Amino acid sequence: MAYATYITEALVCGTMHRNTADSSYLLFTREAGMLFAAAKSVREERSRQRFALQDFSLIRITLIRGKSGWRVGSVESYENFYAAATDKAARGSVVAIVRFLRRFVHGEESHQELYDYLISSLREVLTISGARTCVDAVVQLRALEMLGYVSSSVVPSIVRTTALPLIPEVCSPALVTTIERIIDSSVSASHL
Repeated sequence: MAYATYITEALVCGTMHRNTADSSYLLFTREAGMLFAAAKSVREERSRQRFALQDFSLIRITLIRGKSGWRVGSVESYENFYAAATDKAARGSVVAIVRFLRRFVHGEESHQELYDYLISSLREVLTISGARTCVDAVVQLRALEMLGYVSSSVVPSIVRTTALPLIPEVCSPALVTTIERIIDSSVSASHL
């Protein structure tokens, strides 16, 4: 019996080790949404997949849909956002975005617009210096709006119209407070 294979881009959002050398990976894929995929013998030294399947890596992956779930086929690594970060603040932003993904994106439902936005945001936060709290809050607010947790009418226009690299220039403490209040109310309403 032949199993269907899918080739897609994915962001590695988490790893769960099983047995001696096996692992399961939480992947945010462009076409299939958030899913778990199992990989056999990936933690052995001879495995070519172990370096590509590190957390915070952007990869091109072949997924095989089997009876018991998804399995990892071949993997090609594009970049690792955590390793590419030049300072502690940039690494913190990368971790915050991935943690946000793990919290709010569930199930095998395609979110191509959100995927494209978050990958471009991960690339941009590596180059931004200053106003990290504001930049992280803006990324999360825009993503919550795409997911439908926040209405477009409550998002400040400056957040919607300003490009992410320019956010530190227009950021103020009042704007950060407003964004955090909107995020908190949507989080409490979603029960996540």
